[in-house]
Amino acid sequence: MKKAIKGSCTTILVGKKASLDGSTIISRNDDGHEALDPEQFVVINPDDQPRDYTAVISGVNVKLPDNPLRYTSIPNSVLTNGIWPAAGINSANVAMSATETITTNPRVLGIDPYVVGGIGEEDLVTLVLPYIHTAREGVERMGSLLEEFGTYEPNGIGFSDNDEVWWLETIGGHHWAAKRIPDDAYVVAPNRMNIDDFDFNADDTLASADLEDMIAKYHLNPDFNQVNLRHIFGSASVKDTVYNNPRAWFGQKYFNPEIDQDPQGQDLPFICHANRKISIEDVKFVLSSHYENTKYDPYGHGSEDDKKLFRPIGINRNHDVHILQIRNDVPQAIAGIHWLAFGANTFNTVVPFYANVEDTPAVYKNATSTFDLNNMYWLSCTTALLGDTDYDLYEDFRNTYELEAMSAYRKIQNDTDAAVVAGKDADLAQANENLAHEAFTRQTKLLGDMVTFGSEHMKLRYNLND
Repeated sequence: MKKAIKGSCTTILVGKKASLDGSTIISRNDDGHEALDPEQFVVINPDDQPRDYTAVISGVNVKLPDNPLRYTSIPNSVLTNGIWPAAGINSANVAMSATETITTNPRVLGIDPYVVGGIGEEDLVTLVLPYIHTAREGVERMGSLLEEFGTYEPNGIGFSDNDEVWWLETIGGHHWAAKRIPDDAYVVAPNRMNIDDFDFNADDTLASADLEDMIAKYHLNPDFNQVNLRHIFGSASVKDTVYNNPRAWFGQKYFNPEIDQDPQGQDLPFICHANRKISIEDVKFVLSSHYENTKYDPYGHGSEDDKKLFRPIGINRNHDVHILQIRNDVPQAIAGIHWLAFGANTFNTVVPFYANVEDTPAVYKNATSTFDLNNMYWLSCTTALLGDTDYDLYEDFRNTYELEAMSAYRKIQNDTDAAVVAGKDADLAQANENLAHEAFTRQTKLLGDMVTFGSEHMKLRYNLND
């Protein structure tokens, strides 16, 4: 089996009553083990969707239905290891993000081992998103595929429609459990088993049919008076205390600064309730964050040991950040918004692309495998690299750029929304082109401003009145 190439992500989920405008939100940093892995933003139309799918990594073959929906996708530019679509919104306004690599333990894998020829992150969006009309349908289809084909890795997967947000976690080779996120709640999910309290008889949970019996049969529950899936199926390792738990801690600290928690704690809650309504900008900040205003910030002024202790959320291995928003205050034709940015998140902005289109802007679609500043992936990566050389020097440039760019995107979006609401013939593809042009122009200007300003501060200089 070929080696998989991704798996170090961070997810944020937001229920419709927890968001600023009543939208459902699922979002994720699509991280990898390597710093650079060019990605594209495309639309998969029904004629382009395979009917006879064969995975590159595992070789598993899956016969697919003949009635796929159109959907947005963020595939790899280099397809050596498969498509890796990452996330998207389909034409029924259902969103899916796959996957958050999670953890497991040997007790589970001794009962239900991974399946070498099963399905994995490479495949999941392609196999599920074009065939679902609700988030719950997404959970059910994903679960049936896991039971039939098995998986070779542990993953967490987000689904949403305009009403519900669901989170599914795979368990061993064939098992799974899912929980609906309460409408007034949010979740920050790093690379660990995240679901904690679980009621098999509740209306807001789904699971493989024999999962509860498996827990009892093999004596898997370490707790006396509760069913906590993280305790049963997940890990509580030293690695979790420095790689995973601090990311959940910082996100929860941002949304609930009034709550004091241990950044290394193994029992940080899965379901949380913020002290305010959550905006797209809030989600982007957390997914770009690096423990700002704490001693753990790699760009901060703590000790070198503290700055290197925890794995940050925004990291050089961010390949994209997507925020999938299904809105409830606009017509269905414009309800799905696929917010997107490429590269390390410290020096980029998410752009609100309309999902109900048949194509995407070339500057986002045509990312090449080799360096090319004429497409957004490489431009974003270059800006992040320069910013990383002296974060304090360039931070104000980044802040000004982010404020002005997001304002410009919001203006284009508001004007387009207003035209659709007024019954005018708004061209969503053209609106996306306008957004892409605005984003590319502003990212180019940011890079140019940083180069111009930074050149005056190079170490290789000497002034003697010349």
